[in-house]
Amino acid sequence: MIAECARGRISDLSTFTALQASVKLSRRLSTILAVLMVLCSSHPMGWANDLLPAEPDLSTRLDELYDHEARMFIMLYSLKGNGQVDYVTGRMVQEYARSIYGNPVYQTEAQPLFYWWNHTMWNDPEQDGVNGNEKVYQEDIEFDISRYKPCLFNGQLC
Repeated sequence: MIAECARGRISDLSTFTALQASVKLSRRLSTILAVLMVLCSSHPMGWANDLLPAEPDLSTRLDELYDHEARMFIMLYSLKGNGQVDYVTGRMVQEYARSIYGNPVYQTEAQPLFYWWNHTMWNDPEQDGVNGNEKVYQEDIEFDISRYKPCLFNGQLC
């Protein structure tokens, strides 16, 4: 009878141990599932609602600027074709020089570092073009062209 009690306890102990292991596994799976749900949610932090469109064709370019302070070559586009700036790219300048005629010549990175579109500034630290790995740098921001052209000249915008 003592042997049966001992076997019963061992059996109960092994059942209890198996139950504990099952609960631990269940907690781990629940934690992993919760983390995956957060990571795969439809609006993760740092992503804008709309996907950034590819850099526009040069035919839609309105103007180009050079930011001496940031050493960036900035191109302004009008995707709608109405003369209003609605897409901007900023490329890092590797080298700046003047041609023999006095015109500025910029050697830039092949792809932009920054994009401004749809009230959002995007950062592409890999500078590999628009391919989905761009990160939202700041939302609800307008490109401030007055920083580069702050004046009126003879009553007209510069």
